[in-house]
This record gives sequence, C-alpha cells and structure tokens, in this order.
Amino acid sequence: MVKNRAGIYLLMLLAPLFWGGAFGSTKHVLAELPPLTVAAVRFLLAGLLMSGWACWRGEWQWRTIRESWFVLLMLAVFGIFGYNALFNIGMQYTSAINGALVIVINPVTTSLVAVLFFGERWSWRQGIGAALSMSGVLVVITRGDLAVLRALSLNQGDLLLLGAVLLWTTYAILSKLVMRKVSPLLSTAVSMLIGALLLLVASLPEQGWSRLPGVSLQVMLELVYLAVGATFIAFLIFNIGVREIGASKASAYINLMPVSAVLIAVLFYGEPVTLVHGVGMICVMSGVLLTTRAAATGGK
Repeated sequence: MVKNRAGIYLLMLLAPLFWGGAFGSTKHVLAELPPLTVAAVRFLLAGLLMSGWACWRGEWQWRTIRESWFVLLMLAVFGIFGYNALFNIGMQYTSAINGALVIVINPVTTSLVAVLFFGERWSWRQGIGAALSMSGVLVVITRGDLAVLRALSLNQGDLLLLGAVLLWTTYAILSKLVMRKVSPLLSTAVSMLIGALLLLVASLPEQGWSRLPGVSLQVMLELVYLAVGATFIAFLIFNIGVREIGASKASAYINLMPVSAVLIAVLFYGEPVTLVHGVGMICVMSGVLLTTRAAATGGK
C-alpha cells in the first residue's frame, strides 16, 4: 500500500501512460488477430501474472475469495469481459472520434454515481477540474475543431460504446466496495482470470487462436506489452488509486490517456505534434491537478 498521498498521485500517472501506449499496439495487433482473441490473450496472460504476484506476496486467500466471490465475479463480468467485449466490437462499427469520446464520459459517470449513491464528496475544485480536463480531451481528439462534434451521429457501434461506459462505471464503483475487504492485488487477479476465461469462450467462434502461433515477432512483443504494462501494471495502479483517493478522483486520470497516446505517437511513431495538442494537454493536466488537489485539501 502506498502511504504517501503525493506518491499516490504520481503513481497514478503511470496508468494512463501504459493505457495510452496500448492504442498503437492494439491497432497493429488487430491487423493479425481478431478483437476478442486479442482481449482474451491479453487478460489471460495478465491474470496469470497477477495471480502469481498475489501468491508470492502471500495475498492469495481462498477464504477471502469465497466470502467475496459474487462481487469478484461482478468485477470480472463488468470490468474485464463486458467492457472489453463491447468496446472492441463497438469500434468495428464506429469512428475513432466516437470511440475516444468514451474516455471523456467515463470519469464523469463514475464521479456522478460515486457522489449520488456512495457518499463521495464533491467540491468546486472537482467540478472545474472535470470540466477543464474534459475540454482538454475534446481539444486533443478533435484537433481544435469542435465543429466536428456537431457532425457526430449515433450508430450501433456508438450504442455499444455507451454500454461499455456504463460497465466501466460499475466496475470502478464495485472496486471501491470490494476493496474494503479484498486487497487490490487479489481482487484484480481474480477478476482478470475470470474475465479472461469468459473472453476466451466468447472468442472461440472467431477462430483466432489457431492463428496465434503464426503471428509476427512484433505482434508477439506487443501482446506481451499489452498484458504486462497496459493490463497487469496499469490495472493494479488504478485499483490502488480507487481505494486510496476514491473512484471519482482515480477515474479523472483516464482523461490523461489520449494525451499520453499522442506523446507516445510522437516519440515512437514520428507523428507531428501541434499547438492544439499542447493546449489540450495543458487543459487536461490542469484539470487532473485540480481534481486531485480537492482530495488533498479535504474536498474544499
């Protein structure tokens, strides 16, 4: 457990960094493997790693799992299986801009549910921070042309993505509840293993597993990155954040995901960065700082 609050906020920055790097990796992997197969491989490897880590640290407790089995099952169904299935399938029918908007909606819905139904405090800092970070994300994903938003229209993919938002919100809130009794490491390990098994079964009709041995070395390395960095490390950090600073504050860091994705694209893929990107990043960073500052000052 991280004791220092400043250390928690710095640690939380790693989660969107890893998740942001997953965009480019996933895009390349999907060129050789179908979406549910990719998700199943990713979470099966990550679940095994997380379970091994839990055993090594002495946190794998069968009694705790039996006592909280239903909530752990719900974490797997909503946050691992449901969210990733709806998101990956939905992206096949909608645009990249619509998909990126999911990232904007997630922290807002999580904060509202946490405040309305679970007693988390709300402050003017959180409100301004949420609005500022959302504005920054919108600037980044629309490249400064907010007129793009008026051209959006809902299709079946968008509806699936909205369903994914609701599932992630449920996952974040359930994580807060279950970690009152179960450690972040154990809850994440169990939910990942169960979710991976559900994804594995769902992926069988894709017939992608027979293609797995023949993938390129780059795709194999990217699968390892998705499992270790973007899943094993990032999910553990996120769950620690939910327990230590609350679901709404932890979810605010999701807004940094597209910003980190832009930075990684510039550093590793040579994509140009513009003034619009800079403005958006400043807005997002300022919004996250305001949101977390509210936690440090007791929500005032």
